[in-house]
Amino acid sequence: MQRNRSQRGLRYLLLVMYGLLAGPTIATAQSRDEVLATMKRAATYYHTRVAVHGGYVYYTSSDLQQRFGEGVASPEQIWVQPPGTPTVGLAYLAAWRATGDKFYLDAAIDAARALVHGQLRSGGWTNAVDFNPRGSHSADYRNGQGRGKNNSTLDDGITQSALVLLFRVDQALDFRDSAIHDAAKVGLDALLAAQYANGAFPQVWTGPVPARPVLKAKFPDYAWRTENRIKEYWNEYTLNDDLASYVADTLIVAHEVYRDARALAALRTLGDFLVLAQLPEPQPGWAQQYDTEMRPIWARKFEPPAVAGRETQTALETLLKIHRHTHDAKFLEPFPRALAYFKRSRLADGRLSRYYELQTNRPLYMTERYELTYDDTNLPVHYGWKTESRIESIERDFAGAKLGKELSTVKEPLTAAQVTEIIKSLDTEGRWLSTYDGSMIVGQPKFKPGQPYIASAVFSRNLTLLSDYLGAPKIVNHD
Repeated sequence: MQRNRSQRGLRYLLLVMYGLLAGPTIATAQSRDEVLATMKRAATYYHTRVAVHGGYVYYTSSDLQQRFGEGVASPEQIWVQPPGTPTVGLAYLAAWRATGDKFYLDAAIDAARALVHGQLRSGGWTNAVDFNPRGSHSADYRNGQGRGKNNSTLDDGITQSALVLLFRVDQALDFRDSAIHDAAKVGLDALLAAQYANGAFPQVWTGPVPARPVLKAKFPDYAWRTENRIKEYWNEYTLNDDLASYVADTLIVAHEVYRDARALAALRTLGDFLVLAQLPEPQPGWAQQYDTEMRPIWARKFEPPAVAGRETQTALETLLKIHRHTHDAKFLEPFPRALAYFKRSRLADGRLSRYYELQTNRPLYMTERYELTYDDTNLPVHYGWKTESRIESIERDFAGAKLGKELSTVKEPLTAAQVTEIIKSLDTEGRWLSTYDGSMIVGQPKFKPGQPYIASAVFSRNLTLLSDYLGAPKIVNHD
């Protein structure tokens, strides 16, 4: 699905900007001035014309009159969920590190302060920040300037990406901005308090989570199609939409920035949960969410209890990431069973099903009326029912991890032709414009086919790529 492809590209971009991927190139002397000028012109337009209170949405029409996140955004709303404010802020930080130009740091600080405004009393964030206390997305903010719910969320990397930007800006400012530093520490404390004893995280929290037993995953011993539908499934153990992987990235950055032993301990415990959450034979994969008894459960009406192809691959990749930072072999123990299982569970076209029926292992789908079926010919179009297989690359990384090799995180360097294309695609006003082709994209904006628009993901990607092209990060004085 288009949405899933966009999410994969966005996730790669976020890893670049989190500082978890390495391998910058060195710009030639002939191109450096042109790259710097392009970056400054694009960033100046984005910061001075597109920003609202220092923050951003997903898309803005070329005339700046329409703004969209997950739906229409008011003139006082910004988006936290990637590719919103944290994504853009991290791109500014990448530009600052590459150039030493304080303009970019100031723009990143503005984005961080916009997030500080929208931090909830529970310590995290919801998908948007509303600067109008009576606006449709207003929530229970720590600063008292909002009203509404207090639901901090880890869905779609929302709180995780906000925290990473705050951590990185706090570090860039040598921890001297009291508002940003306080928000970062409160957010980290809240994230740690939201971790269950077994290492899992819920999708949503309003305060510290309750004590629960630590158990191993098992198949439901009841009629799972109709029974045990938990209304508030967001309080249960969640892996859906890369939740654990985003949390692992956040804990790694927290440990790097603050040398906080609690973050490393939480990372280990998260790994413990992923080991526990592997289902037994004959389906040693992972589900999207589990109940207190560690049984796969329903979430939304199109998310049944099942072995999940996408979430299983992400669980394995997260375990590799955790192993890289802890060097603990126990996090590699689930791999042989899981890899063998998914090799024999591929679809005819080589992909994996999003869902495999519990115990029968038949690929499981939904009709357009959200009824379970084994037929893949009449599927709801808003969801990814099949996923590309990454089993071979996971298996290579697993083999390397057993030999003590580091995971490969080096990016392919940009070619001069690619740099030239990015530079030439910037228009005379300083915009990288996209044209809506009618396909489904993240947020599903209400643009007309052929309408030009400005996308935060495109701006952030291009600014980060050009920053990487300039060369290794520089040590700069921001005073």
